[in-house]
Amino acid sequence: MKSGFVAIIGRPNAGKSTLINALIKEKIAITSYKAETTRNTIIGILNEDDLQIVFLDTPGIHEAKTVLGSYMNREALSQTEGVDVIYYISDAVNGLHQEDERIFKQIKDKAPVFLLLNKIDKLSKDEIFNRVVYAQENYDFAEIIPISALKEDNLSELLKTTKEYLNDQVLYYPPEQYTASSREFRIAEIIREKILINCEKEIPHLTAVQVEKYDEREKKLIIDAVIVCSKESHKGIIIGRGGQMLQKINQQASKDISDMVGKRVYLSLFVKVEEDWLNKSNKLFDLGYLQKNNED
Repeated sequence: MKSGFVAIIGRPNAGKSTLINALIKEKIAITSYKAETTRNTIIGILNEDDLQIVFLDTPGIHEAKTVLGSYMNREALSQTEGVDVIYYISDAVNGLHQEDERIFKQIKDKAPVFLLLNKIDKLSKDEIFNRVVYAQENYDFAEIIPISALKEDNLSELLKTTKEYLNDQVLYYPPEQYTASSREFRIAEIIREKILINCEKEIPHLTAVQVEKYDEREKKLIIDAVIVCSKESHKGIIIGRGGQMLQKINQQASKDISDMVGKRVYLSLFVKVEEDWLNKSNKLFDLGYLQKNNED
C-alpha cells in the first residue's frame, strides 16, 4: 500500500482539470476551453487496491489583474507545499516559454516536479520528441511524461511512475470517497460551467455563483442559487430575451446536478449585480475565494 499527495499546477488552459477528471474517472472539476475556468483548489482522490493518491487541481497561474486573480495565483502555489510530487502540466502544442521557467523556479525545490506534456494527440511523434529534448536540455524535471488527458493516453504510465515517489502507507480518505469538495461547491461550479459554455467574451470571467439554499429530501433536491455579475448589461445577457438564456443555463445545470445526486432537482436561479466584486475582499470571502485574514 502506498499513498501521497500530488499537486497539479500550470498555466491556464493546460488541461489540469481534464487530467484530474480522467485520473479519478469522475467529473469533479468543471472544464471549458476558456482560460481561468478553475478558481479554487479541487481535491480528487484516486483509490486502487494498493494505492491512494490525493490530487490537488489548482487554478491556472497567470498575470493577475484583480484581487481574485492574485488569490488564484497564491492558491495554486500554496498547494505545492508539503506534497510528494508536483505535476507541472504544459500545453505541448505551444511548448515551454519564459513564463514556464519563472513558475518552475518557484516550485522546483518543494517536491519532485514531473513535466506533463499534454495534448500530444495533436502532435506528430517528431514534434513530441523535440519537446522532450528541449525540456531535458533546459530544465531539471524529475520526470518528463508526454500525455493526452483528453484521450487518456499514457496515464497508466504516469501513475506507475508517480507510485515510485510515494512513501506513505496511510489512507487519508475512506476508499469509497473520490472528492473532498462539498455538494454545494460542486453545484455552484456546475452552474458556473454552464455560464462559461453559453456566455461569450468577458461575462463568464466576471461572474460567480453562490448556493443560498440546499434542501435535500428523500426523492428531490431543492436549490436556490445566485449568479453574481459585475455589470447591469451582463445581467441582461445572462437572463436573455424573455429569460431564455437563464432558462437554458438552468436546464443544463439541473440535468448535471440530477445525474450527480441521483434525484429530481428543483433549481431556482437569480441574477444580481455587484459592481467590481472581483476586487472586493468582503465579497470574495462571501463567495468562498478568500480567507478572513486575506487583504487587498
